[in-house]
Amino acid sequence: MYTPIQSERLYEQIVQQIEQRIVSGELKVSDQLPSERELAEQFGVSRTAVREAIKTLHEKGLVEILVGRGTFIANGTPDVVRHTLNLLMKVDSTKGFLNLVELREIMEPEIAALAATRITDEYISAMQEAMDKMEAAMDNVEEFVEADLDFHLALAEATQNPIIPALLDPIIELMREQRILITIIKGVAQHGQYNHKIIIDAVKRSDPDAAREAMRHHLEQICKDFEQLPVNNE
Repeated sequence: MYTPIQSERLYEQIVQQIEQRIVSGELKVSDQLPSERELAEQFGVSRTAVREAIKTLHEKGLVEILVGRGTFIANGTPDVVRHTLNLLMKVDSTKGFLNLVELREIMEPEIAALAATRITDEYISAMQEAMDKMEAAMDNVEEFVEADLDFHLALAEATQNPIIPALLDPIIELMREQRILITIIKGVAQHGQYNHKIIIDAVKRSDPDAAREAMRHHLEQICKDFEQLPVNNE
């Protein structure tokens, strides 16, 4: 059963409760939601509020509406994955940050190593272009971070395995938010640019071991930078 709610924007709380059940695993892909009438009774709201909530969930890619059959939890897509990851991050932003870096530590050193074995002039140019943009944006956090993300995407694309950038895509928005958060700290942009130079030099030399180690060091530095945030020193 769902919890009866009271709010000026009732549909938002309906959306939140259903999202939480998706994140917890209580609602799984292909599970069917109760009818509008049943949901209205469980939530203690009008069918109009339920209808608006379902519309919002559909726009987020979390449910699919099959005419004549009902509303079902959607199959996994990059948008759904991205939204679910955002929900998980909101539960505990500090732990979420460390979880994200841990995931990157699993993925990106090997991405860098593989890229080093398959690098071409085209991908080197894309990475160098991103680095040039970072260099020119040292005093502009948002522009620096966008170029930073371009660098990591170019590196993933340099593996010439289309599945790898597709796997990286859902966490890009999380990376953007967190990079903005820590790049405002004095010296962080310089740390990042220094490590990017070491990474690209190793990739240019087609040295997978050096590329892997350079990426590991880069991610370790990100953790150290994160520790400088005031919220982590209280």
